[in-house]
This record gives sequence, structure tokens and C-alpha cells, in this order.
Amino acid sequence: MEAAAAPAVRGLRAGCQRLCYGAGSERKWSLQSKQTSFRFYSTGMTLDNINKPAIDRIIRVDHAGEYGANRIYAGQMAVLGRTTVGPVIQQMWDQEKDHLKKFNELIVTFRVRPTILLPFWNVAGFALGAGTALLGKEGAMACTVAVEDSISEHYNNQIRTLMEEDPEKYKELLQIIKKFRDDELEHHDVGLDHGAELAPAYSLLKTAIQIGCKAAIFLSERI
Repeated sequence: MEAAAAPAVRGLRAGCQRLCYGAGSERKWSLQSKQTSFRFYSTGMTLDNINKPAIDRIIRVDHAGEYGANRIYAGQMAVLGRTTVGPVIQQMWDQEKDHLKKFNELIVTFRVRPTILLPFWNVAGFALGAGTALLGKEGAMACTVAVEDSISEHYNNQIRTLMEEDPEKYKELLQIIKKFRDDELEHHDVGLDHGAELAPAYSLLKTAIQIGCKAAIFLSERI
């Protein structure tokens, strides 16, 4: 049975790589894995002197989170892109695209296996974005507030972890996470400024989305 399941597992992993990196990614991943070490900018951090399990979890889940965020904004734009709030959503989405681009780079640099749940987050993220946007701009903004509140808290937890581990060694990774945390907080405030709290059943909607975010974080760190 294990032998029969192996091709399916390899196919799923290959699909995740295509989602992360695009065509030809399997070859790029293979070439990267042949390198013996790397130096991360000016800090001297290498694969040999980092807490690899902790860094793997951080980069895997952050990559998945930024991927999911991109799909949420894609869903919102599919519904509200031609409305007055479209440019606001697009601006936030553009920042999320930059975040995902950076984590696409880090996941290769640190040789981290992406979560196998990317195909699921692809569909679920778009459905969440489009579904809340169908409630109106307030619903879309309520989704943004809920998600960005969860993600900024998650980034703060990672910052504390890296600071306790070795703030100098992980200096540049900390700078990246802090910058992205600040962007998420800005998106949170934009959502509030654009009527998030006027969404139907705002408190219930926010709580439900944040429970989903916590589950996604837990799973993406591990699977």
C-alpha cells in the first residue's frame, strides 16, 4: 500500500512546488539542494548554524500565510474590483504579492519544504475572499481585519522566538518579519477605516475567520 501511495505523494509535492515557483521549479529546487551551504547577507547565518527545525516552521507557515492572503485578495477583487473600494484592495494585494515573492525566495534559500496544503489554501483563500466580498465592502474589510489581526499576532510570536534564540544571528530575517508585520497592521487599520465593523454579524464573522486562521497556522507549520 505504501508503494502504491508513493506516486500520489510525489505528485502532490510536485503540484505544491508548481504553485510556489511556477514551471521548472522542480529543477530549480534540485539544483539548490546540491549546494553545501549559503551565507545569509551580512549576518553569517548558514544552514549549519541555525535552528533548522524552528526556521523551517517559520518560513513554511509564513509562506503559506502569504500565499493564502494573496488568494483572499484575489477573491475580493473578483467581486469588488470594479467598485470604489477596488483600488484600496488592490493596494493591499500588491503588498501581499511582495511578501509572497520574498517568502518564495526564502523557502528556496533555506531549503524548506512547502506545506502540502497549498492546493487547499488556494481554493479556501479565494472562497473566503469572494464569499465575504459578496456581503459588500464591509464584509470584505471585516475579513481583512480578522485575517490581518491574526497574522500580525502570529508574526509577533515569531519575532519573540527569534529574539530569544539569537537576535544578532537572525537580524535580517527579523527585519523582514517586522516589516511584513507592520504592513499587516496597516491593512488591519485600513479595514477598520473602510467600515469593517459595519459588516453583518461583524463579531461573529471575525471570530469565525480567526478560528480558521489559527487552524491554518497550526496545520501549515507541521504538514
